[in-house]
Amino acid sequence: MALNRKIAYIDLTTGEIDIKPIPLKLRELYLGGRGLDVYLLYNHLRAGVDALSSENVLLVSAGILVGTLASASTRTHVAAKSPLTGFIGSSNMGGFFAPELRWAGFDHLVIKGKAEKPVYLWINNGKIEIRNAENIWGEGTYNTQTAIREELSDDEVQIMCIGPAGEKLVRFANVRTGYKNSGGRTGMGAVLGSKNLKAIAVRGTMDINIKYPDKALEYNKKIIDRITSTKFCQIMQKWGTMFIYGVTNTTGLVRVNNFQLNQHKFSEDIECESIEKYSVGTAGCFGCQIHCRGKYVIRTGSYAGTYSEGPEYTSQGAFGAEVGCRNMETILIGNHLVNDYGLDTLETGSLIAWAMELYENGIITDSDTDGIKLRFGNDNAVIEMIHKIAKREGFGDVLAEGPVRAIGKIGKESERYCIHVKGMSNLHSDERATPSLALGIATASRGSDHLRSRPAIDLYHLPLELLKKIYCQPTPYDGPLSSDYRDYTGKARMVQWQEMCYEAVDCLGVCKYHTIFLSPNLMNFEDFSNFLFYNTGLKIEPEKIWEVADRAYTLERLFNIREGLTRKDDWLPDRYFDEPTPLGLDIVKGKKIDRKKFKKMLDEYYELHGWDENGVPTAEILEKLSLDKEPTHIL
Repeated sequence: MALNRKIAYIDLTTGEIDIKPIPLKLRELYLGGRGLDVYLLYNHLRAGVDALSSENVLLVSAGILVGTLASASTRTHVAAKSPLTGFIGSSNMGGFFAPELRWAGFDHLVIKGKAEKPVYLWINNGKIEIRNAENIWGEGTYNTQTAIREELSDDEVQIMCIGPAGEKLVRFANVRTGYKNSGGRTGMGAVLGSKNLKAIAVRGTMDINIKYPDKALEYNKKIIDRITSTKFCQIMQKWGTMFIYGVTNTTGLVRVNNFQLNQHKFSEDIECESIEKYSVGTAGCFGCQIHCRGKYVIRTGSYAGTYSEGPEYTSQGAFGAEVGCRNMETILIGNHLVNDYGLDTLETGSLIAWAMELYENGIITDSDTDGIKLRFGNDNAVIEMIHKIAKREGFGDVLAEGPVRAIGKIGKESERYCIHVKGMSNLHSDERATPSLALGIATASRGSDHLRSRPAIDLYHLPLELLKKIYCQPTPYDGPLSSDYRDYTGKARMVQWQEMCYEAVDCLGVCKYHTIFLSPNLMNFEDFSNFLFYNTGLKIEPEKIWEVADRAYTLERLFNIREGLTRKDDWLPDRYFDEPTPLGLDIVKGKKIDRKKFKKMLDEYYELHGWDENGVPTAEILEKLSLDKEPTHIL
């Protein structure tokens, strides 16, 4: 059955492994993936633990639909207390690892303690071993995966691993699987490194029995036809997320030279079409029809002949617009390096861009940067700083600590120039003209983020009738909505709705690109309910799936509050309020966020969630969501 996968408790200190079933009650409350992970984290981690200590708890999971006949049911979720922010650590990636984990018999891994020496986990058809990894400690993420497959004599083994950045406890080190897939945000790679855990290797041949296979296949075909008929899908199949850059840059919705500009002029070489001369095709994740992952070979220079995959829209910003570079090869090399080192591309690019603005303003000098000329547009400096950060060398060691700690080390006026929320840097988008997107990054549970609550379809000026059809169900909403993305009206509901949508799909293990994210025509709560029933037999109505998402998201809030979060953490850097956008189309030029309107919008957002004026969940909402007795320690 799709519901009979197990949970494994693994103590790296003692070597003890305990395997248990997952109670149906917790399935109904949290489904799986991100939802059940936050329950486990809240129940197994005491408040105030140092995120890089052996007491932190690492969760690795597959969503409840992963490996089934549901479209793009491929996602892996990784959670712990974040060493970057001190709040909820949560990251998500595609590829083939999560389906293999389920075929090997497991949905959730709870990893505690710290191994005396480097190890990796070997999971195969219901069995788990802790194996020596000293021979691959220090290797990049590509060589690590190759070495483990060779050791196990099986090319089909799927591997989640860290690179040198995770070993050196860079606070935004990521976890990786395959050439492209990254659990990039909140520093989960550093948590693995702190536990001397180099990798998790899985291989499984255990069937997942589908409850109603004919109906599941029929419904999946219906969804596939719906997805592939959209213009969004057709352009993603050709360019991946890189196509977004042309639209946002032309409009004036990107961060350039850190936060000084909002449009990157004369940057045609980093538009999506420029990838053609490097491209060797595209690839997709398990069960996906979009195939949005580019494959490329670097053609010239010292990296000539290097094969890699991507880049995403985020890397175009990280090693292009944010740092003022206009060279596609800089982006491709940067993308390759962060993937092999195991670094979050967003955090890496944002911190380098911040350092460049500090350097050009004289806040840091050559004596701070080891002589590296951190000027915008200096391609070589960008590449050199990636190496320095990953290896914790020189000024790279300062940036490797992430925004808050780096500000503490640099001091002076550096804080004003750092674009972060809750200690996590924003991607290269500029939200001064888009209040809904600004609210989303301010309130996201894991820090400044575009994959927690981003109502991207707000940018499309959709008819009000369509907005009401989307945002007024599956739970009722009779408040106002607006088709103007510059307006503040109804944007709190848009952010809340997208939060619930993204939380739900992370519990299911489905890719967000198959849901209402960049297209209004894709999967919604009704589809989630049908997929769940046909594949697992669980009959959970759309409004109940919303409740599952609300429960999990509220528990993330409770976790953060327990770790010290207050209302002031749901706020934007001052530059959003003080500096109007200097460039872009007339619709965005001269825009900044209005403090009073933003405060009102935040109040509305709290009210929609059932939280008080300080952002604390009320007793009534906790009772309604069955959270009033947490932690319950059922599992």
